[in-house]
Amino acid sequence: MSIKIDTVIIDSDETSRELVGNFLRKVEDINIVGEFQDAINSYAEIIEMHPNLVIVDISQRTQLTLDVIVKLSKNLRNVKIIVLSYDMDSELVIKSLRAGAREFLLKPLIENDFIESVEKIKDLILGNINDTTKCKVITTFSNKGGIGKTSIATNLAFELASLTNERVALVDLNFQMGDVTTFLDLNPAFDTSYVVNNLERIDETFLLSTLEKYKNTSLYVLADPPDLEQAEIITSENITTLINVLRSVFSYVVIDTTSSFDGKTITALDNSDLILLVAILNLPSVRNCQRCFDLFKRLGYQKDKIKLIINRYMENDEIKIEDVEDVLGHSVYYKIPNNYFTIINAINKGMPASDINHQSNIAKAFRELAALLSDNYTYSATKQTKREESGFLGLFKKKEKR
Repeated sequence: MSIKIDTVIIDSDETSRELVGNFLRKVEDINIVGEFQDAINSYAEIIEMHPNLVIVDISQRTQLTLDVIVKLSKNLRNVKIIVLSYDMDSELVIKSLRAGAREFLLKPLIENDFIESVEKIKDLILGNINDTTKCKVITTFSNKGGIGKTSIATNLAFELASLTNERVALVDLNFQMGDVTTFLDLNPAFDTSYVVNNLERIDETFLLSTLEKYKNTSLYVLADPPDLEQAEIITSENITTLINVLRSVFSYVVIDTTSSFDGKTITALDNSDLILLVAILNLPSVRNCQRCFDLFKRLGYQKDKIKLIINRYMENDEIKIEDVEDVLGHSVYYKIPNNYFTIINAINKGMPASDINHQSNIAKAFRELAALLSDNYTYSATKQTKREESGFLGLFKKKEKR
């Protein structure tokens, strides 16, 4: 006899409740035990039901509903919560996840996205996925230096730790000019070469005591070796082993790499779940992205493994996002705004952008990117419409015809 997932639906809209119910009935082992119009008045009844899964719309009475989600998470320790909303504002997403939601889904719901999220939660409940050892490895990369990939890696790792309260490892694999510790004003006692030289004794206790914890957070930093001689002894096989060990201890691993396609960098890319390919809106950077995509294709990477990030974005840039997407044949995943003063202040003080100016557009962007890349946020991207070829596109057409 299969185990049933007792599920509660909370939505003020009757049509929406019916739709959610119809979707849920297509998922095996889901047992709907209650349907309610709001979370506030039905809280006591829900607690008595001890559901495994709660699906709640927060479009109405948002803050009060979030307060109830906090209480449900605390009083039903094993409950999993999926939040629905017509509003996909990044601050609301972050508040929802911090309240205890496992997933955030945008309304109107898309059936496939909804069922995929429910299946993932179902696996967690049934124990098919070990929630403490599941890990996502994210590597920032560009084959052109000086466009901000270290800043993105550092701020992303910090925001993932802040958002999820789960362990996040930030690893500096730029063995020539690593700056991660500078960006966070850290002076670690140990580095990558020390960990690699002690692979036979690595366990959770060893890693947590060796990596440098960033202040009072769940972010742990593994620094690059202090000199090139120590870096040279680290092999590609060592990097594979290191990443696999980190996967067993951390929920997220964020890797910053060098800007060259050497064997160690490719090993890190091979072992990553996602690659954030960082570019800026100028011709040399876009041409370099073309070369990266060509190599990634030869390496056999799936297209959805590569997330194209535009850094230092300004709406009045001469080169448009749509032009870049047409040239590269790849959609832009996220745009990080150009805010020189906040980011240079953060770098000079060795602090994340959020600690410099929490309300700045760039700090908000890093928080939103972390939410998008976390395991708790699902949304459907709209397809871009085809644009007329511009002079920028023409440059690439001419190059192809030579």
